[in-house]
Amino acid sequence: MDIVERIKELRDARGWSTNRLALEAELTQSTVSALLTKATYLPSLDTLTHLCDAFGITLAQFFMEDEQCELVSAQEKLLVEQYRKLPEKKKKAVLALLEE
Repeated sequence: MDIVERIKELRDARGWSTNRLALEAELTQSTVSALLTKATYLPSLDTLTHLCDAFGITLAQFFMEDEQCELVSAQEKLLVEQYRKLPEKKKKAVLALLEE
């Protein structure tokens, strides 16, 4: 797997610039820029973890090479987390609202 190409793919899927990716990942712009432009530079595990957090995916999802990995935004992730906390009656109400 080409790690740099995978990062570019995930960045492009969100329509983010290199600067936006650095901001979302809480990394310096120079770190992200070096990673994306220098073919010999590979990210540390810490850097890769920051990038995955920004993308809203796990490290395991990052390394999946098939189409099993769905890209989920931070808002979608929050919705799922909040939905899971609801009692069954409220879950049904939310689903009814969404189906309208």
